[in-house]
Formats: sequence, C-alpha cells, structure tokens
Amino acid sequence: FLIHLVSFKDVFCVCFVSSSYMDRISGLSDELLIKIILFVPTKVAVSTSILSKRWEYLWMWLPKLEYGHRDCSESECEKLRCFLDRNLPLHRAPDIESFRLELCNSRFKPENISMWVVVALSHCLRELDISYESYPEKPDILPSNLYTCKSLVVLKLEGDILLDVPRMVSLPSLKTLMLQRVRYLNDETLQRLLSNCPILEDLVVRLREYGDTMQKLTVVVPSLQRLTLYIPYGHELYEYVIDTPSLKYFELVDYIDNDHYGLIENMPYLIEAYVDCCCPDIYSLMGSNTSVKRLTICSVAILDGLVFNELEHLEVCLCTVLFSNQLVQLLNASSKLKRLDISLMDGHVPRYMDDWNRPSTVPECLLSSLQSLNWLEYTGEPQERDIVVYILKHARHLKTATITSFESDVPKFEMIKELALSPRASTTCQLVFE
Repeated sequence: FLIHLVSFKDVFCVCFVSSSYMDRISGLSDELLIKIILFVPTKVAVSTSILSKRWEYLWMWLPKLEYGHRDCSESECEKLRCFLDRNLPLHRAPDIESFRLELCNSRFKPENISMWVVVALSHCLRELDISYESYPEKPDILPSNLYTCKSLVVLKLEGDILLDVPRMVSLPSLKTLMLQRVRYLNDETLQRLLSNCPILEDLVVRLREYGDTMQKLTVVVPSLQRLTLYIPYGHELYEYVIDTPSLKYFELVDYIDNDHYGLIENMPYLIEAYVDCCCPDIYSLMGSNTSVKRLTICSVAILDGLVFNELEHLEVCLCTVLFSNQLVQLLNASSKLKRLDISLMDGHVPRYMDDWNRPSTVPECLLSSLQSLNWLEYTGEPQERDIVVYILKHARHLKTATITSFESDVPKFEMIKELALSPRASTTCQLVFE
C-alpha cells in the first residue's frame, strides 16, 4: 500500500488516489496501518490524525518516535515542547523500540527533557538517542532511573549532557553505548557506568574539544568487542587505560599535543585496528596487538621493533609514510602481509616527505606474501616513485599494483612510463593506472 505524505511548510496532508482507495486503507487492521505510517517521519505520522476518527489516535501506538531537528526555530521549539508535555504521557504503545530527541535550543528545559525520557523508559524502551545543545548550558537532563533500565539495548548521547552516574547502576541489556562530546561529573564516572553493563559490545567515546575536566579515562570491559576512542586537540587528558580482552575492532584517534600516558593491553582477539595518533610511545598502544589482521595507521612515532605476526592488510597514511622511514619499519614488522594501501586518511593533508631509505635487507613480506599494492593520490614525486619502484622490483608474488594519480607538476604520461618500464620481480604482476 502506498501512501503519499506531502508536506508544505507546516501543513501536512495525506493524499490518496481516490476516496474509495482511502476507505479501503482505513479498513485495514490497526497493526498494519501502524506499520504503514512508520515509513514516514513522526511529525508527518502525527498529521494523519486529521483524516478521520479512525486515524485520530493511531499515531499514539507508534513504537518508534523521533522529535526535533538542528534547525528548529524558536516558535517550532515551543510548539514541540508543548506537544510533548501534553501528548507523550498519553502514548499507548506498550513497548517503544526507539526514542530520538534532537534538541538545539534553550527553550527545552532539563526538567521537561527528563520527564520525556522517564515516560519513554516506562514503555520498555530499547533504544534512546539524545542530541542536545543549549546556550547557556543546562546539561543535567538525564533522570536517575535511566541508569537502572532493564530493557535498554542502545544508548546514544551527544552534546551538552552531564553524566552523573549514581551508585546504583544496572543496565543488564545494554549492548551499544555512544557518548559524543558529553560531560562527565568526574574521572570515575565513565568506568562506573561501564562496570555495570555486563554484556556491552560496542562503545564509542568522543571527548569534548574544550571545557572537559576529565584527566584520566579508564575503559575496562571484559565483554567489549568494538571500541572507538576520539581524543581531540585541546583536551587536557593526561592518562588513559584500556583493558578489553574480547575486543575485535579498535579505533583510536589521539590528537592530544601535551605529554600524556596511554596504556592499551589485553587484546588477544583483535582483528582490525585504526590508529591516528600523536602519542610518541607507540609501544604502550600497539605492543600487545600482535593478532591484528587489518591495520590502518598514521603516527609520528618510531615503529621499529613492533611485530604484527598475523597482519594481512596494512593501510598507511601518506602524511607519515616516509616519516623516520616508517614504511620500512611496518613492512619489516608484517611478515604475512598480503595487501598494502597508501592513502590519505580523512581530514589529513600531505606533508613534506623525507628521503626514501631503502632497507638493508628486503622485508620478508615482499619476498613471500605481498599480492596487492594500492596507492591513492600518487603525485610522481621522486620519493613516491622510489617506493613503488622498490616494491615492484622485490615483491615476488605481487598480482596487482594500482596507482591512482593526483594533480601534479609531473605529467601523467611520464609517471606511467617510469613505472611501466621499471623491473618487476613478479612476472604476473598487472600494473593499473587510474
């Protein structure tokens, strides 16, 4: 059944092919009609109440609710606040699968938001997603019973929200937790919350750029399988400790420019890692991750001495690929490497490259395992050319070398000619230019 819901400014109407067609749709069961209006935004679903008595309260059975948006005007915010205060306590669905609030206005008072969350939690809520920005800041919007919700599976919080975790905490069903630019009452707040999430699998923590008082971050979660930690410029964190023995995916973006200590240990099952880090002590971060099979890395640290026994896919950022001969160190550390990608990470810019220092001995992976080379944004500069030529000359099992050119002073034809005429250790290697 196809319903065309058309909006023009603040006027919403439901258009049907004919009145008889509308009668046929209205004759469907409530369960089926609810499934139909789930395909449109909540605001539009609410507007169907004007159709007839049959539709008047149908939207109040919706199991998924989404209110607000970032560009909400003052008048729209006031209307939304009044609407939620009046109607949300009357919602009829026994279970609410998801409740999303995107509130970016000072008209939304903490006590109002807290009450709305309490109402949603009373309906066996499974997913809560709040994005809240307010000026002046009023971060205390979370009710205490949020921390003892037995049904909650997904919790996503972003913005001017204060985590003040009480001593009584129990989130037995929580599997996904996303905390982006929220505030923490003290250094123990986060770990107190994590310690009471026994089956947590996916954690995202993005710290605030400025104004956050947290100086030590601790993540000790035995059940965790995915972890993303983003520490931006300007943050004053001095220490973080991570102990996650079940972790399979790890993403660390650490842009702190002050002296700080990071300890990451006990990741025997790690499969994939993404590391973009200014920390010079890379051993404390990567020394125990020998099981990783895919690694994306951008680091100014000296990597000599690291060993990745299981690494098969390596992606190195162009902005540090020649820093302190880093590429050679990584190739020497990865004896089973099958695929090598060289590219710019999101938001990174090329830097001046050091001279390419050929290794004194050919890395084992070039002799025995490397099958694929992919270079994105290749400029044909001498340092880049020397690396590609060296790999082609020594990679005995290379099957494809794909070179994607970038705008450069070096003509594309010259770049192609230089590489196409270079010697290759693999007679089956296919050189591809894009």
